[in-house]
Amino acid sequence: MATKSRRSKATPADDISEEVRLRMYRLQVELRECEQRAYDLFLQNLVKGTSHLSLGQEAVAAGFAAAMEPGDLTFCTYRGHAHTLARGVSMEKVLGELMGRDNGLLRGKGGSMHLTAIDHGVMGSYAIVGAHIPIACGAAWRAQYKGAKDVSVCFFGDGATNIGSFHEGLNLAVIWKLPVVFVCENNLYMEYTPIGEVTAVKAPAAGRAAAYGLEAITIDGQDADAVYRSAKAAYDRARSGGGPSLIECQTYRYSGHSRADPAKYRPEGELDFWKGERDPLRIYRHRLLKLGIDESVLVEIEDVVRQRVHEATELCRVAPAPAAELLTTDVYADGGSAWRN
Repeated sequence: MATKSRRSKATPADDISEEVRLRMYRLQVELRECEQRAYDLFLQNLVKGTSHLSLGQEAVAAGFAAAMEPGDLTFCTYRGHAHTLARGVSMEKVLGELMGRDNGLLRGKGGSMHLTAIDHGVMGSYAIVGAHIPIACGAAWRAQYKGAKDVSVCFFGDGATNIGSFHEGLNLAVIWKLPVVFVCENNLYMEYTPIGEVTAVKAPAAGRAAAYGLEAITIDGQDADAVYRSAKAAYDRARSGGGPSLIECQTYRYSGHSRADPAKYRPEGELDFWKGERDPLRIYRHRLLKLGIDESVLVEIEDVVRQRVHEATELCRVAPAPAAELLTTDVYADGGSAWRN
């Protein structure tokens, strides 16, 4: 969608262009509206099984994706809808997958927790906490070995910082100076437990950085500009042979851990504070207006996104279920040589 502002007050020295800022705002609106629609479809019994939403965490996915180059690789968790959409996968493909329809990203076989789109650089969503950290290291080692310039970006939650693969992955990446960026989305809770109650350091990711010779980087994960700047610096470092970075984004999820979680463990007023004072879309919309972007431009973006979500939803509603014979494709059959070769 082509949009332009009537005038921008951003100074010529500003390191983020108006075009990039408008793209990040559009991305955040897309992620918010699509995730909300996924929730609505679940309530209508059109999304089966569980799923994990990232409502409230949109600035992280938008900022990191906007700073990526086309060949860069994304590795994300089961809370991966936003990261998949941010890399350019269509809403129809994502919603269709959640609804188990044949028009879905994986024709309904992957579901919410296994979104994968190789052609968009989305190398999978991983349901096992932290399992993808060493895999991202492997992809980065491949780039290093072949002299390629792509960067592997690995997103994980605060809970993953307390398991072995986090520490093993960081240590390996530093020793080999791999072009990988580790991103901790610290939304304060590891499933149902406050991360601070079970972690020896205040910052679960950044507090461990020094142990691996890395800079302790903690950023405001609700501010897309802060995310973009930090991501770009880390990508430049990785591409130039400077090795890995570890970035902790302070963010918050508006819903429970999954659809089955009412999140009664949160202190009274906490959710209202984050939705009111720390909402990433409100923060960014206010900034764009302050920079001189005409409000009509933002309204147009919002209207177009909502229309696209509606159209994608209707396409998924009428899409057929996958054919039964699809069940026997792309699955482990036996350990014979035919399968291995």
